[in-house]
Amino acid sequence: MAAIEDGHVDVVGMWVTEDGHIRQELLPDGRYDEARGERASAYTGRYTVTGSHLDYVDDTGFTATGDIRDGVLYHEHLVLYREPRGSGPTAEADSGR
Repeated sequence: MAAIEDGHVDVVGMWVTEDGHIRQELLPDGRYDEARGERASAYTGRYTVTGSHLDYVDDTGFTATGDIRDGVLYHEHLVLYREPRGSGPTAEADSGR
């Protein structure tokens, strides 16, 4: 389960649909970057966390919400699972692969 810090769930990291098609990276600065299939940065914007609830505003002004329940991110119609830290494309690039 995601850690709770200052009454808010720690959501920073990569969240991925079960099939890996959608990858949503929640960054520590309150920004997000969502890839869909081969389309990197398909959606980007900002998010805020209140308890275990997330509010998103993408860079075009579109809004969405999400909730963390039992360590799973329910983002509108999507179900995303946290990818373990230290894995994924960013980690591979950092390790020189």
